[in-house]
Amino acid sequence: MEPSTTHLKIQDAYGRIASLGGGCCGPLSSCCGGARAAEVAQGVGYSDAELATLPEGANLGLSCGNPTALAGLQRGETVLDLGSGAGLDVFLAAQRVGPEGQVHGVDMTREMLAKARHNAAEFRRRTGLDNVTFHQGQIEAIPLPDASVDVVLSNCVLNLSPDQPKVWQEIARVLRPGGRVSISDMVLLQPLPEAVRASVEALVGCVAGAPLLADLQAMVAAAGLEERAFTDKGQSVGAMLPEDDPMTAHLLDLLPAGAQPSDYLTSMIISARKPG
Repeated sequence: MEPSTTHLKIQDAYGRIASLGGGCCGPLSSCCGGARAAEVAQGVGYSDAELATLPEGANLGLSCGNPTALAGLQRGETVLDLGSGAGLDVFLAAQRVGPEGQVHGVDMTREMLAKARHNAAEFRRRTGLDNVTFHQGQIEAIPLPDASVDVVLSNCVLNLSPDQPKVWQEIARVLRPGGRVSISDMVLLQPLPEAVRASVEALVGCVAGAPLLADLQAMVAAAGLEERAFTDKGQSVGAMLPEDDPMTAHLLDLLPAGAQPSDYLTSMIISARKPG
């Protein structure tokens, strides 16, 4: 696919985040440089034990949940992580599926892919596992064959897409019959003010592109997925947008007086299954 204007904005911002070594919510964040990456990851559901298994630099503080822990991964399964970044969920999933399994990461940003592939070499050295592959591509056109994966993961990425219904169609395409989804993403509780929706910083910070819950539910259903569940993890928003973060201040400037980001935004775990 040719990159859209939104794709180019995201690539530029996340390329800078990869080069700087981290960031919670986008280019305005005080987390750029990774100072709060562990704090954010712990706040959205990762354990110290999980984080300790990762190569240095795999956690950039960009998560809004821990979908890998809730995916019920089994040894030997094939897993796909959409918007895999520096490899956080790929490396966690690889340990769960073991040497008999395979984990694919897809990301469109060259700098993120370079970081992930560098981390993969360290992951192999530390664990002895050689079961991860990173691909460059857009999540609206996943570079994997039909019916090729058992589980699709994603962590705070689908909201960045300019064509989210297409992403869900692609997820259904690459899943094997009976395959399942475990995705953490940002979801709107009510429509955002136009000033927030127009903000590039809010887009990169996983806010401006978040869908309304009803719209998200419709997308997942239209893709033909069943056993759909949407579990609110609103406590993650505070970890992603702490009071002293510049992104929080930016949002407060754009929201009506007295409103908080959590009035509009929540984190959700989305689970579903492709009919067998």
